[in-house]
Amino acid sequence: MAAITLISESQAKEGNRFYYLGPQAECADCKLKEVCFNLEQGSMYEIKAVRGQTHDCAFNEDKVRVVEIAKVAQRSAVPKKSAIEGGLITFKEQKCGMLECKNYRLCRPYALESGKKYSVTEIEGDAECLLGEKLVLVKLF
Repeated sequence: MAAITLISESQAKEGNRFYYLGPQAECADCKLKEVCFNLEQGSMYEIKAVRGQTHDCAFNEDKVRVVEIAKVAQRSAVPKKSAIEGGLITFKEQKCGMLECKNYRLCRPYALESGKKYSVTEIEGDAECLLGEKLVLVKLF
Protein backbone atom coordinates (compact mmCIF):
# COMPACT_ATOMS: atom_id res chain seq x y z
CA MET A 1 0.00 0.00 0.00
CA ALA A 2 1.41 3.37 -1.02
CA ALA A 3 1.74 6.26 1.40
CA ILE A 4 -0.09 9.46 0.53
CA THR A 5 1.09 13.04 0.97
CA LEU A 6 0.69 16.49 -0.56
CA ILE A 7 3.31 18.22 -2.68
CA SER A 8 3.38 21.41 -4.74
CA GLU A 9 1.86 21.06 -8.20
CA SER A 10 5.16 22.05 -9.83
CA GLN A 11 6.92 19.11 -8.15
CA ALA A 12 4.09 16.59 -8.54
CA LYS A 13 5.56 14.44 -11.30
CA GLU A 14 5.89 10.67 -11.24
CA GLY A 15 9.52 9.68 -10.56
CA ASN A 16 10.48 12.95 -8.83
CA ARG A 17 12.26 12.57 -5.51
CA PHE A 18 12.29 14.84 -2.49
CA TYR A 19 13.58 15.01 1.08
CA TYR A 20 10.99 15.52 3.79
CA LEU A 21 12.45 18.23 6.03
CA GLY A 22 9.73 18.17 8.65
CA PRO A 23 6.67 20.19 9.69
CA GLN A 24 6.65 23.91 8.92
CA ALA A 25 5.31 26.55 11.35
CA GLU A 26 2.97 27.95 8.66
CA CYS A 27 1.17 24.60 8.62
CA ALA A 28 0.14 24.53 12.29
CA ASP A 29 -3.49 25.49 11.64
CA CYS A 30 -3.96 23.61 8.34
CA LYS A 31 -6.79 21.09 8.29
CA LEU A 32 -4.71 18.82 5.99
CA LYS A 33 -1.45 18.90 7.99
CA GLU A 34 -1.70 15.25 9.04
CA VAL A 35 -1.44 14.24 5.37
CA CYS A 36 1.82 16.19 5.03
CA PHE A 37 3.25 15.33 8.46
CA ASN A 38 2.95 11.54 8.03
CA LEU A 39 6.48 11.19 6.61
CA GLU A 40 9.79 10.45 8.32
CA GLN A 41 11.82 13.64 8.74
CA GLY A 42 15.13 13.57 6.83
CA SER A 43 14.07 10.71 4.54
CA MET A 44 13.95 10.71 0.76
CA TYR A 45 10.76 9.78 -1.06
CA GLU A 46 9.89 9.05 -4.68
CA ILE A 47 6.56 9.96 -6.24
CA LYS A 48 4.98 6.78 -7.59
CA ALA A 49 1.67 8.23 -8.81
CA VAL A 50 -0.02 11.62 -9.06
CA ARG A 51 -3.70 11.83 -8.19
CA GLY A 52 -6.16 14.38 -9.50
CA GLN A 53 -7.04 16.15 -6.24
CA THR A 54 -5.57 19.60 -5.53
CA HIS A 55 -5.79 21.78 -2.43
CA ASP A 56 -4.89 25.33 -1.46
CA CYS A 57 -1.73 25.62 0.64
CA ALA A 58 -0.58 28.47 2.89
CA PHE A 59 3.04 27.29 2.74
CA ASN A 60 3.40 26.81 -1.03
CA GLU A 61 2.78 29.64 -3.47
CA ASP A 62 0.77 27.33 -5.70
CA LYS A 63 -1.69 24.55 -4.97
CA VAL A 64 -0.64 21.15 -3.68
CA ARG A 65 -1.51 17.85 -5.29
CA VAL A 66 -2.18 14.45 -3.72
CA VAL A 67 0.60 11.97 -4.56
CA GLU A 68 1.42 8.36 -3.76
CA ILE A 69 4.98 7.98 -2.51
CA ALA A 70 7.51 5.38 -1.38
CA LYS A 71 10.53 5.85 0.85
CA VAL A 72 13.84 5.46 -1.03
CA ALA A 73 16.98 3.77 0.27
CA GLN A 74 19.88 6.20 0.73
CA ARG A 75 23.36 5.66 -0.72
CA SER A 76 26.26 6.11 1.63
CA ALA A 77 29.89 5.17 2.17
CA VAL A 78 30.47 3.29 5.43
CA PRO A 79 33.40 1.39 6.97
CA LYS A 80 33.83 -1.95 5.23
CA LYS A 81 33.92 -3.88 8.52
CA SER A 82 30.39 -2.75 9.46
CA ALA A 83 28.70 -3.39 6.10
CA ILE A 84 26.81 -6.67 6.12
CA GLU A 85 23.97 -6.95 3.62
CA GLY A 86 20.71 -7.40 5.52
CA GLY A 87 22.34 -6.27 8.76
CA LEU A 88 21.73 -3.20 10.91
CA ILE A 89 24.34 -0.52 11.39
CA THR A 90 24.45 2.61 13.50
CA PHE A 91 25.28 5.29 10.97
CA LYS A 92 28.15 7.65 11.73
CA GLU A 93 29.32 10.38 9.35
CA GLN A 94 32.92 9.96 8.29
CA LYS A 95 35.28 12.58 9.70
CA CYS A 96 36.54 14.19 6.53
CA GLY A 97 37.16 17.72 5.35
CA MET A 98 38.16 16.82 1.81
CA LEU A 99 35.42 18.52 -0.19
CA GLU A 100 37.20 17.66 -3.44
CA CYS A 101 36.68 13.92 -2.85
CA LYS A 102 34.13 12.41 -5.25
CA ASN A 103 32.63 10.45 -2.34
CA TYR A 104 32.41 13.36 0.12
CA ARG A 105 28.58 13.58 -0.06
CA LEU A 106 28.31 9.80 0.29
CA CYS A 107 30.39 9.89 3.48
CA ARG A 108 28.33 12.81 4.79
CA PRO A 109 24.86 12.37 3.24
CA TYR A 110 22.16 14.96 3.87
CA ALA A 111 19.37 12.62 4.85
CA LEU A 112 21.08 10.13 7.14
CA GLU A 113 21.23 10.88 10.83
CA SER A 114 24.37 10.10 12.84
CA GLY A 115 23.63 7.69 15.67
CA LYS A 116 20.49 6.29 14.02
CA LYS A 117 20.19 2.61 13.05
CA TYR A 118 19.70 1.69 9.39
CA SER A 119 19.36 -1.57 7.52
CA VAL A 120 21.96 -2.32 4.84
CA THR A 121 19.83 -3.30 1.84
CA GLU A 122 22.65 -3.56 -0.71
CA ILE A 123 26.43 -3.40 -0.89
CA GLU A 124 27.54 -1.81 -4.17
CA GLY A 125 31.32 -2.20 -3.80
CA ASP A 126 34.44 -0.45 -2.57
CA ALA A 127 34.50 3.34 -2.22
CA GLU A 128 37.64 5.31 -2.93
CA CYS A 129 38.83 7.29 0.11
CA LEU A 130 41.50 10.00 -0.11
CA LEU A 131 42.32 9.44 3.58
CA GLY A 132 42.96 5.73 3.05
CA GLU A 133 39.91 4.49 4.98
CA LYS A 134 38.45 1.13 3.89
CA LEU A 135 34.92 2.10 2.86
CA VAL A 136 32.15 0.50 0.81
CA LEU A 137 29.16 2.02 -0.96
CA VAL A 138 25.87 0.78 0.46
CA LYS A 139 22.16 1.48 0.31
CA LEU A 140 20.61 2.13 3.71
CA PHE A 141 16.95 2.01 4.61
